Amino acid sequence: MKIIETKNYAEMSKRAADLIAAQVLLKPDAVLGLATGSTPIGLYDELVRRYEAGELDFSAIRSVNLDEYCGLDGTNDQSYRYFMNTHLFDRVNIDPKNTNVPNGKATDFAAEGERYDALIRQLGGIDIQLLGIGLDGHIGFNEPDDAFTGPTHEVKLDPSTIAANARFFASEDEVPRSAITMGMASIMQARRVLLVANGNSKAEILKKALFGPITPQVPASLLQLHPDLTVIFCGDDK
Repeated sequence: MKIIETKNYAEMSKRAADLIAAQVLLKPDAVLGLATGSTPIGLYDELVRRYEAGELDFSAIRSVNLDEYCGLDGTNDQSYRYFMNTHLFDRVNIDPKNTNVPNGKATDFAAEGERYDALIRQLGGIDIQLLGIGLDGHIGFNEPDDAFTGPTHEVKLDPSTIAANARFFASEDEVPRSAITMGMASIMQARRVLLVANGNSKAEILKKALFGPITPQVPASLLQLHPDLTVIFCGDDK
């Protein structure tokens, strides 16, 4: 485990972009595991800047996203497909056919989970997986539970997660109550994991996740067992 503490959000974003950019340069057809939320926006902006400067080529890159809200399709401006199109995919030369997000409009989420895990295997696995962390220790939408869930699956969102995500919606009532998320198996099988977190409010849960007991009550604690984990943190709330 490597932990990097930066002085501000801009530096955190740049250091994280360094690792993603290195993966793209070393393996032009790499499989990037991507995440959404406010934390990685600066990282995506930095990757776009480097693409526009001619430093990066995404034409052969493949991507798989962690999760999607159940009930939302890619045209909904609160969907994670829409987020990725807005912040990265539509701004670089990645082939849209090579970008993958779980189908939030699936009629059978168990079957969708199986399809998504098979897709990841077909791609050869994830080269680097980007993660954020929730205040309750969730990664993706793997919420605190009595056991770790391995495959991609539907999950009922914890009230604290719904409350935290309400800022992106007109009201808390509009936040979907469930999501489909990559499970712990695909996350842990990624060759490298990069976790980014900003804000002093994340300091305590990071301490529990990285140095406390490994427990499904703090899903991110399982990352302690990953052989190539980098954590980049700043106390800056932007």
